Amino acid sequence: MASTDAFLAARDLLFDARTDYERACREFAWPDMPEFNWALDFFDVQAAAAPERLALWLVQEDGAEQRVTYAQMRERSDRVANFLRALGVARGDRLLVMLPNVAPLWEVTLAAIKLGAVLCPTTTLLSTADLGDRLERGRIRCVITDADGTAKFDGLAQQCIRVTVSGQREGWTPYAQADATPAAFAADGATRREDPLLLYFTSGTTAKPKMVLHTQQSYPVGHLSTMYWIGLKPGGVHWNISSAGWAKHAWSCVFAPWNAGATVFVFNQARFDARRTLDALVRHKVTTLCAPPTVWRALILEDLKAWPVALEEALSAGEPLNPEVIERVRHARGLTIRDGYGQTETTCIVANSPGQPVKAGSMGRPMPGYHVMLLDPEGREAETGEVALALRPRPLGLMAGYAGDEARNREVLGGSHYRTSDVASRDENGYLWYIGRADDVFKSSDYRISPFELESVLIEHEAVAEAAVVPSPDARRLAVPKAFVILRPGFKPGPELARSILAFVAQRVAPYQKIRRIEFADLPKTISGKIRRVELRALEGEPAERPRRADEYREEDL
Repeated sequence: MASTDAFLAARDLLFDARTDYERACREFAWPDMPEFNWALDFFDVQAAAAPERLALWLVQEDGAEQRVTYAQMRERSDRVANFLRALGVARGDRLLVMLPNVAPLWEVTLAAIKLGAVLCPTTTLLSTADLGDRLERGRIRCVITDADGTAKFDGLAQQCIRVTVSGQREGWTPYAQADATPAAFAADGATRREDPLLLYFTSGTTAKPKMVLHTQQSYPVGHLSTMYWIGLKPGGVHWNISSAGWAKHAWSCVFAPWNAGATVFVFNQARFDARRTLDALVRHKVTTLCAPPTVWRALILEDLKAWPVALEEALSAGEPLNPEVIERVRHARGLTIRDGYGQTETTCIVANSPGQPVKAGSMGRPMPGYHVMLLDPEGREAETGEVALALRPRPLGLMAGYAGDEARNREVLGGSHYRTSDVASRDENGYLWYIGRADDVFKSSDYRISPFELESVLIEHEAVAEAAVVPSPDARRLAVPKAFVILRPGFKPGPELARSILAFVAQRVAPYQKIRRIEFADLPKTISGKIRRVELRALEGEPAERPRRADEYREEDL
């Protein structure tokens, strides 16, 4: 059909221009498809063309494996779509899916697309109160979880269709009933590009989670940009270390690899272990790896030269990756980690793409299909400013809006640009350099301070594992940079170490950037692993004469 051809043409252009960034940006255009169902019109077509190609490869800690081909995934998702339809799930109904990395997660994703239902992916870490908020605000019609998850819904979702993929419980329909459902699926009607598909709750680093609504094209088709950034190839084995329920999981565990005809690989660990992760990379010959900065920081504590990995591409996303980490991996394995940037509201919009020079610490350059600008507070283009997307024409990978919040939608989408709330600068070669969230950047003695720049220096110190910098009130300078630090194993907090870290930073930054206070403490994080600097800023908002906390030091003390 015409829409399938248009999608394939756009995808194949990115394959052809994989290492030719200028050509990709010049020639790529989002495919114009008024009607398109990614699961039916692309995934199933791909499955028919390469039925034995591996779509999903799940490996457990005990060595047990599950391999699912494209043809098997096609048939299974058809059965699940028919199963859900028979239970009463209809086009436009919202499905809250709270599953770990098990095969039904991918089956349900495809089935929902085929049905025209709306997925609300949800992390298994949520509390019952969190789930109640999602059920109410999300207007959820159906809940799909496992035996461990059903207990969290006690007293909740009584009016919902409830499905459990493991175990049996009163009031819940066993997912296994899908096995006996007919495999041949017929859609109720055409899927329009503006039809809703995904409802994501943001991780809420500063406020109550927003409800981000994506369409049947903004994520499936929009992630052509993510496929391009990763450098995926047909038949490649891609491992994205991400918990289910977050947008990054859909980015790189579903749409980007399957857009490329690659294999989604997952190694399930009860707790992350760097050595087991490296063993899995070698044993299963993973070709592309995407991991958050916290994982890369853990991996570089090992002797990476001892693991002969088969990686062709190494990626990082979620938060900016510090140059020190990039250099250590490059030195050990000859691989350059390429950073990528986007939001729950978008697909990948800025990145270091394959075959291009990587400037350590840079976000990279705008991805094909996105017109990225830096705007000052008055909306004028600047060399340093808020990262913004031009809306004329509107990029396909941008959300439809925030569900149930028309006032916010008018504010963020009603003008000429969508503003991300992230601040960056642009160099003479068009590379963007992350400065921080608009709320995180602060002034000290009238100088603007970027927490990320100082945090990048901090983790170069041999004792520092993680760090967060926030403003600390100061009578003379208004505010001074303060670092909250987590130490690496083998180091203990104390005045001598504090003095060493402050001196280390002072030797590497301008005088106005010096960190003048330090505290050894845990870092508050969201359940998705992002540092909640808002909590640290609040902690520092106390009166200056307050008693010092344990393991807190100031330069005047030292």
